[in-house]
Amino acid sequence: MAVFTPVSDDDVRALLTHYTLGELVSLRGITAGIENTNYFLTTTQGEYVLTLFEVLTCEQLPFYIELMHHLAQRHIPVPEPQTLRDGTRLTALYDKPCTIVTRLSGGYEPAPSAAHCALAGATLAQAHLAARDFGIKQPNLRGLSWWRETTPKVLPFLSGTQSALLQETLDEQIRFAENNVYRALPTGPAHCDLFRDNVLFDGTFEMPRMGGFIDFYFAGCDTWLFDVAVSVNDWCIEPNTGVFDTEKLAAWVGAYAENRPFTSNEKAAWPVLLRAAALRFWVSRLYDFYLPRPAQTLKPHDPRHFERILLERRKTTVLALP
Repeated sequence: MAVFTPVSDDDVRALLTHYTLGELVSLRGITAGIENTNYFLTTTQGEYVLTLFEVLTCEQLPFYIELMHHLAQRHIPVPEPQTLRDGTRLTALYDKPCTIVTRLSGGYEPAPSAAHCALAGATLAQAHLAARDFGIKQPNLRGLSWWRETTPKVLPFLSGTQSALLQETLDEQIRFAENNVYRALPTGPAHCDLFRDNVLFDGTFEMPRMGGFIDFYFAGCDTWLFDVAVSVNDWCIEPNTGVFDTEKLAAWVGAYAENRPFTSNEKAAWPVLLRAAALRFWVSRLYDFYLPRPAQTLKPHDPRHFERILLERRKTTVLALP
């Protein structure tokens, strides 16, 4: 999330005439993140988030909007896209696609406990299962094809050692994608970006309650194990080194497995998918850091963080899946 496009109160008032959400009370920009323009929107009827899409197209967006609607209808705690008077859930502002979704309660936990990890793992498994009958198919747009396309663009900014690490890991993932183990992994709609700041919690630190998952705009059909790997590479680590906290990792994957048991192929693929998840975010952070788009408020992440995580996943034995 960021503010690439300034939005005026008058234009939001005009936008709200196409909904039944009441009158504008306040509008406040959200500066976190790097992909879309987001505002907290308060009306006389409730709290919402207004999103203008800066990269995704009208053709791509129905997957994300309808997936959130599908999950919300099945009682998974996610922002629910609001329906316009004409029955659609996607419109436009400043010639850019936009949507309004419910604002979930709670806040994100920057230093999650094992209890937070267990809640996140259980909810992700429930979301995977709830999405099995979702009818729209769209690949993960930041998957292997994108890594292959983007790597040559970032290599000129890297040292020889970094370039070798990136290319070797990419080659491993290309080979593994042709492997029968990979092809047998369960797949379906996946969040693909379930970092700590994309999960909200209510309650107290000692007794947290799930508030919900947000920011589905990197979602796509992928292996569910990749979704898990992306998550634990953020939730269950020592932040300065990327080393796994085994208590948090065991809580996360254990709670997931209680809701959707891992297959034998997933257990075999686990180390490779953890490296895939680290590679995906190293490449994207390199791209955003060295080749950024103009933005009114933009805070690119340090790509060295996922370089460290990738190095750690290459050299250590990982806790086996339950």
